[in-house]
Amino acid sequence: MAAYHQELKDSHTSCTEAVNHFLQQIEAKKHLNAFLEVFAEEALIQAGKLDKLRAKGDKMGKLHGVIVGLKDVISYKNHKLSAASKILENYKAVYNATVVDSLLAEGAIIIGRQNCDEFAMGSSNENSAFGKVLNDADNSRVPGGSSGGSAVAVQAGMCMVSLGSDTGGSVRQPADFCGVVGLKPSYGRVSRYGLIAYASSFDQIGIFSQSVEDAALTLEVIAGKDDFDSTVSNEPVEAYSSALNENKKYKIAYIKQSLEHPSLNIEIKTSIYAYIEKLKEAGHQVDAIDFEYLDYVVPAYYVLTTAEASTNLSRYDGVKFGYQIKEASGDLTDFYKKNRSYGFGKEVKRRIMLGSFVLSSLYYDSYFTKAQKVRQIVANKAQEIFSIYDALISPTAPSTAFKFEEKNHDATEMYLADIYTVFANLAGIPGISLPLFKSKLGIPFGMQVMTNQMKELSLLNLSKQMVQIQESN
Repeated sequence: MAAYHQELKDSHTSCTEAVNHFLQQIEAKKHLNAFLEVFAEEALIQAGKLDKLRAKGDKMGKLHGVIVGLKDVISYKNHKLSAASKILENYKAVYNATVVDSLLAEGAIIIGRQNCDEFAMGSSNENSAFGKVLNDADNSRVPGGSSGGSAVAVQAGMCMVSLGSDTGGSVRQPADFCGVVGLKPSYGRVSRYGLIAYASSFDQIGIFSQSVEDAALTLEVIAGKDDFDSTVSNEPVEAYSSALNENKKYKIAYIKQSLEHPSLNIEIKTSIYAYIEKLKEAGHQVDAIDFEYLDYVVPAYYVLTTAEASTNLSRYDGVKFGYQIKEASGDLTDFYKKNRSYGFGKEVKRRIMLGSFVLSSLYYDSYFTKAQKVRQIVANKAQEIFSIYDALISPTAPSTAFKFEEKNHDATEMYLADIYTVFANLAGIPGISLPLFKSKLGIPFGMQVMTNQMKELSLLNLSKQMVQIQESN
């Protein structure tokens, strides 16, 4: 974005030219199904206004003319907001999410809403009511989920930056599969006001970009306290974009069990071990540590998030808004049942049912209470690690992007795609996926970096160094 802004200042391009370029890219790549709706006319109108302001000598906002896409779970007033679900197919947002107001205030141009797994539930973007999203690196492979459309839009050059949501890896995992940067901030660093809830104590709006620098600038704009969200931290927002020049040597840990896990692809394992040696050669300390509860994090995550989902999604009943069955029998229970049976897809129904089960009086202590204990163990482990180390690294996903329908036969196998990413959500810490590698087949994959809560500046600084180390070899 820095180069683009310099070209704007030098009058070598304009916001209107930029919008037209990305509209052409969206049209050329429409088979990928990354966008559910493109706001072409209003994007061009906004670009024209920005070009006039710049010509008058007005100060440029931090995201002046930057082309941004929104995952279809982020509220943009007077625009459709469906969560890629039939139950909200024709719903229009009645207010802006706080992040949208922040983007617009700094001159960003929102070009469209992007496809995703229904209600952000999925690891492959095969669960959208409006068709799957294709990975631009290989159209036979999934882009990851749930924010697959947002990842592919950046991957395929259809926008500069996009916003997604990350409940258990839904920004970092598709970023890994698509070869782009995917940043999940700390829980509470970015307001969730205007984000359709999946699991409220886990959800966090995240960023897709082509570079760490672009992610840093976008985070600087959207982070910060918000009177509409009581869970947002009041800690001041650091100048992430201008403080990325630190050349500190970091103390880095990795969990031994994560690199020796039987689900981990051998090519990913080999690449990360080789990269650890590069980190050491660059002067960083990298140590192996133990965490014997790694296999418990995915079950705990799915017990807790499905419990929250079953509660959050209970509001979608067709009474106030959403799909409403025309052939109503007059029985209220039947009315609810038909609306929700038609409106929700298979994966959403599965998670609602699982959540209702673990919250039932017979099984609450057996599942939900135990899962909460595991969450506390993870949070304690994170604090223990970061009392000694600056960062924790791991694979982002156990495999590269897999083929469509490859894991559809087994929900448990699909859920295990989150084994490395849910740690950050359980602990509420920030994480980023960096596009460092390619497989022998040319499929991109990366590495995940995590730091302590609200330590995004350290995370971004180390991430920039890690990208530079890989590029220099």
